[in-house]
Amino acid sequence: MAVYTALEPEALAAWIAPLEVGVPSHWRGIESGIENSNFFVTTRDGERDRHFVLTLFERLALDELPYYLSLMQHLAVRDIPCPAPVADRAGRLCSMLAGKPAALVTRLSGVSVMRTETAHCAALGALLARLHRGAATFPDRHPNPRGMDWWVATSATVRDHLDASRRALLDDEIAVQRATWRDATAALPRGPIHADLFRDNALFVGEQDDVRLGGLIDFYFAGDDVWILDIAICLNDWCVDVDTGIVDEARRRAFLRAYQDERPLSPAEHAALPLALRAAALRFWLSRLDDLHRPRPAQLLVPHDPGRFERLLRLRRDEAGGTPSANGRPT
Repeated sequence: MAVYTALEPEALAAWIAPLEVGVPSHWRGIESGIENSNFFVTTRDGERDRHFVLTLFERLALDELPYYLSLMQHLAVRDIPCPAPVADRAGRLCSMLAGKPAALVTRLSGVSVMRTETAHCAALGALLARLHRGAATFPDRHPNPRGMDWWVATSATVRDHLDASRRALLDDEIAVQRATWRDATAALPRGPIHADLFRDNALFVGEQDDVRLGGLIDFYFAGDDVWILDIAICLNDWCVDVDTGIVDEARRRAFLRAYQDERPLSPAEHAALPLALRAAALRFWLSRLDDLHRPRPAQLLVPHDPGRFERLLRLRRDEAGGTPSANGRPT
């Protein structure tokens, strides 16, 4: 969520008019993230202010957006707290603004928590399981845009920027994933996944002794894949020390127990989790390497350090896989 494309007041006012949410009175760019241009937008609608998030999509085409926006609609009506897209008079959820595809969604309450505790991880685990169950009935299909094919293609574009040690790590992990991932996950439960559910994409409300998730945001990497990959992405971010990548066992247990209270994992999913943790680390190492070595100009941009996910990948490769207990709960 960087800012690559500037907004002109007249263009914004003309674009927002068919949405019938009032007149834009204030907006500002959102600095966090790196993929699209995002803005907090306040409108004046009669006597009240209304608050939204406007996204200008820098890579996705207009005809690619209905999957993501319709998925958010589908989840919102099933009481999964996520931004609800605003349709215009013709029922469209997206249209062109400043030469880019654009969409307006409701702004959720809450703040992201960067220092997660067991309560945060438990709340996320329970909501992620509900999200997976709710998304299972979504009728549209869209392959994970950052899945295996993307890993392989992106590794080829970034490997020459790496030193010998990192290049060897990347080449070996790609070879392992190509040889094992599809067979290991072919029979696992799947459906739409969030695919980018980091700490900054969840908003919490309430006090420390009453932790509640206000909602999940940024669904624009969503796609169909195995649910265990979504779980692995969360474990790699929410349940580790950010600086070292070392697992915090209490947070891991809290997340997995809460998830399984809503949707128990199968023995096959438990068996695939160590490989999924490696795949999740690889995917984000590759995306950060790609952003570092093929940057795009932006008015506001906060880059991410690829080294964090390199460390995670090395750790996940070294770790022994866990074994589920007889009742299917984590040991």
